[in-house]
Amino acid sequence: MDRVLRADDGRSIGIAEFGAVDGTAVLWCHGGPGSRLSPAWLDAAAAEAGLRLIGVDRPGYGLSTPMPGRTILSVVADMLDVADQLSIDRFATVGVSTGGAYALALAALAPARVLGVVACCSMTDMSWAPGRATMSPPHAHAVWDAPDRDAAIAAATDAHGENGSKMLGAGIAPALADLDRELMADPAWMGPAMDGFPQMFTFGLEGYADDRIADGPGWIEFDVARVRCPVVVLHGTEDKMVDVIHPRHTAAIVPGAELDLHEGHGHFSIEAFVIPTVSSVLSRA
Repeated sequence: MDRVLRADDGRSIGIAEFGAVDGTAVLWCHGGPGSRLSPAWLDAAAAEAGLRLIGVDRPGYGLSTPMPGRTILSVVADMLDVADQLSIDRFATVGVSTGGAYALALAALAPARVLGVVACCSMTDMSWAPGRATMSPPHAHAVWDAPDRDAAIAAATDAHGENGSKMLGAGIAPALADLDRELMADPAWMGPAMDGFPQMFTFGLEGYADDRIADGPGWIEFDVARVRCPVVVLHGTEDKMVDVIHPRHTAAIVPGAELDLHEGHGHFSIEAFVIPTVSSVLSRA
């Protein structure tokens, strides 16, 4: 169920809802690149678990107006605005890959509203040099090192191809674990993924470049020490996009966080564990 909300400054914010209409709200912070449609394949599982998944396009993705100069904090403000416009007081958050920072920032900056966090296959604080060093040179470092936004967009386009063309077929194969390949052979995953793929590139690579520009300095706008809700850091041991040292570091710096590693799983296959993990987190909220 797609909707377009309006921010106070007139920007569009695209959202899509999946799962149980009257279920416990879960704000979904998608990966980079990604879109509001990223959790579509979990619609039935979320409904069965009584969860209302709300995917939100960050600026520059899907239906959301680009916002040059955006930061993690400005996206958190958008997420809280979405919750307010939907009359949702308290909610859980899921942050996938790039989205992990936003899910944790919500919990740190709005602790009275966030019931729990699942950080899935997520990058850690990019001011932590060992984690930063593991990131892809063309997909991350080239964008971080660009002298300005236009150059960052050009670097992101070179890495991903126009409209994400290098993310398809042989282009992504080296970054996949065996269980990722199995997942992608399943029409239940691949169908929704391909339906949503164009939404990741509505504005070319603007959204992705702005993601990297935002996370490049690290978690300077929020302090994870302020997180009070239950947090699970969910990751696959064979993730070739975000090395397993990332979740270990995140779990070490977030108070009370539980590290949940799954042997053999990769960057995509690990999402199969998100719904039961959210349910577990909420049981402790």
